[in-house]
Amino acid sequence: MKNSLNTKIPEGPLSEKWNTYKKKAKLVSPNNRKKLEVIVVGTGLAGASAAASLAEMGYNVKSFCFQDSPRRAHSVAAQGGVNAAKNYKNDGDSVFRMFYDTLKGGDFRSREANTYRLAECSANLIDQATAQGVPFAREYSGYLRNRSFGGVQVSRTFYARGQTGQQLLLGSYQALMRQVNTGKVSLYARHEMLDLVLIDGKAKGIIARNLDTGNVERHGAHAVVLATGGFGKIYYLSTLAMGCNVSAIWRAHKKGAFMANPSWTQIHPTCLPQSGEYQSKLTLMSESLRNDGRIWVPKDKNETRKANDIPEEERDYYLERKYPAFGNLAPRDIASRSAKEQIDEGKGVGELKNAVYLDFSRALKEYGKDVIVERYGNLFSMYKKITDIDAYLEPMKISPAAHFSMGGLWVDYELMTTIPGLFAIGEANFSDHGANRLGANSLLQACVDGYFVLPYTLQNFLADEIKNPKTDINHPEFDKAEEAVKKQMEGFLATKGNKTAEEFHKVLGSELYDKCGLSRSKEGLEKAIENIRELRKEFKENLIVPGDASEVNSELEKAGRVADYMEIAELMCVDALQREESCGAHFRIEYQTEEGEAKRDDANFCYSSAWEWNKDPSTPILNKENLTFETVTPSVRSYK
Repeated sequence: MKNSLNTKIPEGPLSEKWNTYKKKAKLVSPNNRKKLEVIVVGTGLAGASAAASLAEMGYNVKSFCFQDSPRRAHSVAAQGGVNAAKNYKNDGDSVFRMFYDTLKGGDFRSREANTYRLAECSANLIDQATAQGVPFAREYSGYLRNRSFGGVQVSRTFYARGQTGQQLLLGSYQALMRQVNTGKVSLYARHEMLDLVLIDGKAKGIIARNLDTGNVERHGAHAVVLATGGFGKIYYLSTLAMGCNVSAIWRAHKKGAFMANPSWTQIHPTCLPQSGEYQSKLTLMSESLRNDGRIWVPKDKNETRKANDIPEEERDYYLERKYPAFGNLAPRDIASRSAKEQIDEGKGVGELKNAVYLDFSRALKEYGKDVIVERYGNLFSMYKKITDIDAYLEPMKISPAAHFSMGGLWVDYELMTTIPGLFAIGEANFSDHGANRLGANSLLQACVDGYFVLPYTLQNFLADEIKNPKTDINHPEFDKAEEAVKKQMEGFLATKGNKTAEEFHKVLGSELYDKCGLSRSKEGLEKAIENIRELRKEFKENLIVPGDASEVNSELEKAGRVADYMEIAELMCVDALQREESCGAHFRIEYQTEEGEAKRDDANFCYSSAWEWNKDPSTPILNKENLTFETVTPSVRSYK
């Protein structure tokens, strides 16, 4: 175990740290920027905004995505909104209030400086997006409209109906494609990063596979930026798109980038419940619905009547009962655990008894259907299309599902990993959310990292790279990385077992959800580690991948991604096992209050765990970034 991480947090008062950094950061002159190349992997909000911003500055950018178009990145699926401390409602909001809400929402397990910067830059994002033409909802007067999300008592969430991620992504996509048109961005769609190339200890390029031809390609640069999102799909059943994966950041981890807090994964409280074994993913229903929807279960676990036939006095609005100050807008980790408690007690609803009700009857009476249609129309339509139930006439059925990764590659204040020249932005890093992300902060972090932070911090690094020539892709390190990638693919194809990668993924996801999901225990985690090691052994011996590597082969793609899942799954459980406390989404059943709430241990676990690869997935090395609080004193997180 080591404690040698350099966070590079600037000196001075919290509110001045980012300005101090910007004043002192090194610059690259315009005539030198055109000599430098940057690789950006991922074209979601973080990747597209970063690539567009860097190209606008004059750098030569190579942009990679495995989708057939950048606009199909998973940011498109975000629904409810994006936070910003604009205080348009005059309800007491401020940058400090937003910083504190985010810090508290993460159970005081994030870095003060990074979290404050997120809040500080939030207002700029709304101006940026509005200038791009993002159609945020507006009041009759023309002012931008706000609503509330979980864990706060103000209205700071800007939204475009239930399509906020899509609209923001279209804005960044337009900016990206403008730069593609100017020739400053070279776009490589249908390309998957398979390895990171280091030369003299610095990130100097990637190995990527063209998914249409099967060709393995080398790409060099002066710096590499990973904007590849989170790895919640490891649970198999999740709200994430089928292609979402951990491979880019995991392979960077195996080259020396530390992985921070990998066990901190968010289970979203409002998703459509699983309806059968045939499913391969679950559907997100925006948290914004909890503004006007009320969550309840029948008080009688033997209840058989339809929801509308159960009188008010026989309903348990459990969030309103347990957390009166926040009610249905309690933070996600608390709302999800509370739903699981009700379902485990036998009060679940639906055919499989695995859901709770989300009821809009009171809001419909108070505001009328037209207002609810205006606020959530597309979400109600989506619900009807999937379930054939009209939520204007009866309550929705919702259930928790795997959603977001608070953990990711460890980065310093500059968003650089422990590998010089390798940056991680958006959900690919760990930096802003602590042990639980507040709703509508995901889109915010992605945009802030790409538009406002990375252009300064990457430039500070590149200022010392001007003297270095263009990276030579014939360097021996490229030979070595390409050979390793090809050898792995050949191994998958040669195994000739009888179970597909999908089948292995399903088993792994179930194991993780049961033992390293909403709740964890020492016994369960130790058993999970044992089972994952056995599963990984079977995967190596019994995998079947049809076809070959010189063609379109989605099964080969899945095999590589599941192989990485098999390794990080063990690290998730090891991380959860060593953290003998409960905080945010990490709920160890041995460490809870008498009321069943998370019980932190600030004396022993007030740190971010940063794991170092040690040649084998079963022997990681723990490094600690001790968290210091200069402005806020961590308190017992209460939403009562």
